[in-house]
Amino acid sequence: MGSNLLRKYCYLQTYETTLLVTHVGNFTAQPKSLATHQQWRAYARFPSQLSKTRVPNTLSPSRSFSSSSSSKSGFLGWYLGNLQSRPLITKCITSSLIYIASDLTSQMITLPPSGSLDTTRTFRMAAYGLVILGPSQHFWFNSLSKILPKRDVLTTLKKTSMGQTIYGPIMTTIFFSYNAGLQGENGHEIVARLKRDLLPTFKSGVMFWPICDFVTFKFIPVHLQPLVNSSCSYVWTIYLTYMASLKKVSTT
Repeated sequence: MGSNLLRKYCYLQTYETTLLVTHVGNFTAQPKSLATHQQWRAYARFPSQLSKTRVPNTLSPSRSFSSSSSSKSGFLGWYLGNLQSRPLITKCITSSLIYIASDLTSQMITLPPSGSLDTTRTFRMAAYGLVILGPSQHFWFNSLSKILPKRDVLTTLKKTSMGQTIYGPIMTTIFFSYNAGLQGENGHEIVARLKRDLLPTFKSGVMFWPICDFVTFKFIPVHLQPLVNSSCSYVWTIYLTYMASLKKVSTT
């Protein structure tokens, strides 16, 4: 009898202990499952949250390129583009336009009140810039940049001296001969004009062109050197066209 009661008592204690352990295990597992469930819900909501996130609108490469290209738009961008794609014809037309402007300025300075512009003379200047000076500038500056590629002071002085002793005298002689021939002067008259006008022109050029050439060779890129040279020629050509318009020398 006593032993049966003892066995029942031990059985009940074991059963209660089992229930307690099971209850505690469920209680400790519940937070883990709850945390796992909440974490899963967070992962499930992540794509929608990602789609709602506003990404900063950074500048795309194409838009950056278009903005940089728009800064180079306009006449300057158009001119530089033609200078790169069609360098020779662009330089020829530029030289021709500058010579037209120089000749018109020279005529307006010396024109009497009742006089009229000499359009034939202006056409001669335009043709000289287009056919003779433009191509010569293109090949002269390109050749110098290949022969003397450096830009130090000594090299720049060499280029400047070559311009004063080679290119300048040759082009001035061609300019006077070209204009005199188109005005109907014969060979003897052209030679007489050169003897009269070349030396004073060279003396005047020594006071003007060395500075222009030094700045051009030292600081200006090769593809823009003819443009700068022609711009300097605007002032110089006013003087040249005046000298070229002087009356021919009497050979009798």
